[in-house]
Amino acid sequence: MEQVEADGLRKTYGETVAVDGVSFSVDAGEVFALVGPNGAGKTTLVRCLTGTARPADGEARLLGTSPEQTDEARVSLLPQEFTPPERLTPDELIGYYASLYPDDETRDTDALVDEMGLSDAVDTRYGDLSGGQKSRLKVAVSLVNDPDVIFLDEPTTGIDPEGREDVWRVVERLADEGTAVFLTTHYMREVERLADRVALIDDGKLVEVGKTDDVIRKHAGEPRLVVRTVGSAEEAIEGFDATVEGDELVFEGVGVDGIGDALDALDGAGVGYDEVRWREPGLEEAYLHLTGEV
Repeated sequence: MEQVEADGLRKTYGETVAVDGVSFSVDAGEVFALVGPNGAGKTTLVRCLTGTARPADGEARLLGTSPEQTDEARVSLLPQEFTPPERLTPDELIGYYASLYPDDETRDTDALVDEMGLSDAVDTRYGDLSGGQKSRLKVAVSLVNDPDVIFLDEPTTGIDPEGREDVWRVVERLADEGTAVFLTTHYMREVERLADRVALIDDGKLVEVGKTDDVIRKHAGEPRLVVRTVGSAEEAIEGFDATVEGDELVFEGVGVDGIGDALDALDGAGVGYDEVRWREPGLEEAYLHLTGEV
């Protein structure tokens, strides 16, 4: 079921077009990631989808109705600029936000604190928490109402690796339980780990929308095996598409399972080497290709 919908959304500020004809939908149980540089239109698009900004044209729908008419208890938004009072502890902060909803519509706060790895800091004031603990607490606050749709804006910025894993596991669990997760991030590894589908936005327009793996395969190019050779490597390597670039041989389209075969072919051709590098292109390469930055 479509939980979030955008149909031809367009938003302007004076003569500036912030969002330009954007269309997509997000299903229940799906993690949908929006990726783009600062100023690309991500925040404006989220504001249109959540009803805090009115589009100049097109339509946004949230849980089957207009964002302004959606039951707020079923939706959660974690904005990047959210800054809680420094005097409150995690227990107090989560308890306060939980008190804004009926008891039968909230998650167990103790379990939430434990799940976000905050049990040891439950009585520490927000101002004394580490950067990672603060980020995890913000995510915990956004989950108190057990939302059907959650918007997460850069949820792991400034967070430690262990905390990032905690957040990722929570996002995966939410999706498994049927929550629609709308994620904005600059961290491509985060998208590759979490997102079922990704939308790449540039200058207010979506340049691609699709399953994350499909977008990578379509636009990021083939895996590359780069071998720094010792001596001459001018002759072709039989059975491989390899080109000479200075003192390196570049094998295009060699997957990780083909590395051994490529090196065997070098040995068979009498080509020595002293360095081997393999890289599988990811979402970052796809994005740079689509936006013309490479």
